[in-house]
Amino acid sequence: MAYIKSAALEETGYVVLDMYNKPIDPKEWLDIEYVDWKSSGDTRFAPLASAKGEIECNGFWNHKPPRTDKDGVWIPAQTAIAPTLTERALEPGSNVGRCRIIELQPNTYADCLYNLHQDDNNRLNPDGTGWVVRSFFNLTNDTNSYFVLRENRTDPSEETRIALPAGAQLVIDTQRLWHAAAHYGTEPRYCLITSWESGPELDAYIEKYHGVNRVESFPVDQETLDAGQAEQARRIAARAAALAARGQQEVNVMSEA
Repeated sequence: MAYIKSAALEETGYVVLDMYNKPIDPKEWLDIEYVDWKSSGDTRFAPLASAKGEIECNGFWNHKPPRTDKDGVWIPAQTAIAPTLTERALEPGSNVGRCRIIELQPNTYADCLYNLHQDDNNRLNPDGTGWVVRSFFNLTNDTNSYFVLRENRTDPSEETRIALPAGAQLVIDTQRLWHAAAHYGTEPRYCLITSWESGPELDAYIEKYHGVNRVESFPVDQETLDAGQAEQARRIAARAAALAARGQQEVNVMSEA
């Protein structure tokens, strides 16, 4: 038996949905409580749903009893501040696991490439049930920023860059694709991230918002691309050398973020 997955994600691992064009009060992501939780870059997270309804971001399998990233418990103190974002996470009708707002400080393309990671979405997920993927709903108008997706962490030929204006909506199999954001600017980037279970509800949602699984990459000059790739290689090699000096080895561990 295999997991239930969305056909729309099969080819490329992602879909880009129609832009969301309704206004949302920035207080929904500025006035909410954040906790320090490092992902790919200098980040904090504001959870709306967690394993037990507490303001924390740990993987559901790290709780007792351990379980997969499904059936998240909503946090009333947080959802009361962010009702529109809560509604957006619930809109597909899919099972929701973790749901959080990320605050990402400015970084560069080179930082992004070094921070590329895969998520640990399906630990303890029973075979024959829906595969957990993630949605990304960009809240701030980050017109110079973009999401980087790769099938292989260090292969630029497989790279897709997706623009991140306010209202951008993506659904990504982040356990399959390496991903991170390059965020240029002076202010943090805010984005709602929700773990959704694949199934007919998610399929209908993707169809409703005209999901497409191929988009033209955000334009970046070749000099920046080449320099970023070289810096990624340098940092990976430096980390491997530092670990080797301590008698350790690099382990490809998925992120819990």
